[in-house]
Amino acid sequence: MGTADRLRHEIDSGKAGSKVPFPDPAAAPLGTDEEAAGTPASAEEVAIARATELGGDSLRGPAVTDERARGYSGEADPPGLASGDRAARVRTRWYAILALAAGDVMLTLAMWMMH
Repeated sequence: MGTADRLRHEIDSGKAGSKVPFPDPAAAPLGTDEEAAGTPASAEEVAIARATELGGDSLRGPAVTDERARGYSGEADPPGLASGDRAARVRTRWYAILALAAGDVMLTLAMWMMH
């Protein structure tokens, strides 16, 4: 059984694998809001948070994830595209380029006709 303070210490010490071992100067440390409201996190809630935060691969350091499958939006799988579907991604980019080029041609023609 652990507390939110112990979990925060484990995360700050680098055990989560998502950050370097260094204390996080938080204005409201983990668990503070719950305690201030008079409803501190239960042991079960802390266990779920611990499993979520520390359950990953702690042998890998921060920023050592494979981000190649992420789109420009930051989503792991852009809507309508399965991860790894490179042809669909390339096709979607070409459609966007063609749409921009067509708009540019239409704008140029409109300006030329007004002159």
